[in-house]
Amino acid sequence: MRLKDNTADIRSTYIYFSIYCQFLVNLLSKVCSSSCPLLECWFVQEKVGRGGGLTGATTQEKSLIHIGTSPNSHSTESQRAPADISPDKVYFITDPAATLCHHSLNPPRGSIKKPQCEINPFLPQPSTLKWVAPLTDSALSPIYLQADWFSTALQGLDQQLGISSITRAPSGTKEHRVILSVTSKTISVQARLRKPVMLDCSFWADPSSPLSGSGFAVEWRYQFRGDGRLVLAYDGKTDRLADTQEEGATLDIEGLLKKGNASLILQEAKVRHSGTYICTVYLPYLLAQVPPSLSIHPSPLPLTVPGQTLTVRCEASGFAPLSLELSWEFKGANGKSRPLGSGSVTGHRQAWDGTFSQSSRLELDTSKLDLDRGGEVICVAVHPGGTRRASVALNVIGFSTPSIEDSMAMVGVALVLYGLIKFVSWTFTSSGSKRSINN
Repeated sequence: MRLKDNTADIRSTYIYFSIYCQFLVNLLSKVCSSSCPLLECWFVQEKVGRGGGLTGATTQEKSLIHIGTSPNSHSTESQRAPADISPDKVYFITDPAATLCHHSLNPPRGSIKKPQCEINPFLPQPSTLKWVAPLTDSALSPIYLQADWFSTALQGLDQQLGISSITRAPSGTKEHRVILSVTSKTISVQARLRKPVMLDCSFWADPSSPLSGSGFAVEWRYQFRGDGRLVLAYDGKTDRLADTQEEGATLDIEGLLKKGNASLILQEAKVRHSGTYICTVYLPYLLAQVPPSLSIHPSPLPLTVPGQTLTVRCEASGFAPLSLELSWEFKGANGKSRPLGSGSVTGHRQAWDGTFSQSSRLELDTSKLDLDRGGEVICVAVHPGGTRRASVALNVIGFSTPSIEDSMAMVGVALVLYGLIKFVSWTFTSSGSKRSINN
């Protein structure tokens, strides 16, 4: 989620923040609810490549997640899968902390609005960041890591809540257990200039996991328009803050150690603070890497004449480790998608804080595409920490169709004009009749 950066915003006495609560985990608040939800999610993973270094496309399938606070809370009735979801994509997650049972993830039955949910396969590996490396000094990966790991990203209704979770299931089973959850209740924050502001972030680690007793690390990064910086990093194993701490940024260390409160406190909000903030929590040996922040330029795309060639650029920034694959898709007005290739991909660029950035340029030749009525151009970034998409609308001159709102407006205008014409006609008719009578 991004912050608007324009003159009107700066002139006001407010600064806007948004928090992307993602847990890069080198695995480094309980939320009250009357019941745990049944979540419809998208299961996104990379297809097997065709070899020769070619990038594999991604697949997106409907999936279903049954949430419970104990293994016995999944009823026999819940074993049944809906007709449009494969039984292989039905999962059962045990969440002892009930973090996933928040009411914003459990809308009323029949509600049109649904929480957002995406699942990705998760790859365990250590981190080389200096404030995380002490968590894996032994360099020995425990047998515990030999399992099926998933990362799940969720956003509650009306952006009330953002959750990222790492779950583990014994190989070959679909009985997952939450090992780590990172939560933010301030997806978007508004603060007065020169006043303190707190960006909420909390985490819960499964105390029964052998990884939870080996220390943790917390990291906050700032991202805005492809640029990023490290705001603060804390190594919980050695109880030390990184030397790169930004002035005026602090953590409540006591709350962090006792309650998992990783919220970032900015002592004085300034205009330069406006942007996106990423809360990252690490436990040993498992790494949920920083997913890239994606942006497409130009946005919006200019109106396109059939046969015109457009140059579109996609920038991915703020990700680690280095592995990233960029590709493009086109989604037509009929809802069907087709790949457009990887475009011209630049080399990686490394920032001072250790994260990387990369971009892809696509020459979109509209004469070679059956664009029909237009659609969406989509940039896809596939990273071990998750898959991210950014899209921009493509409108073709002469082929766009009016929206429902436009159609209703035109009908309304037509009715008004019709009524006006009838009124004028009736007025003239009445006047003519009176003259005839008087004569």
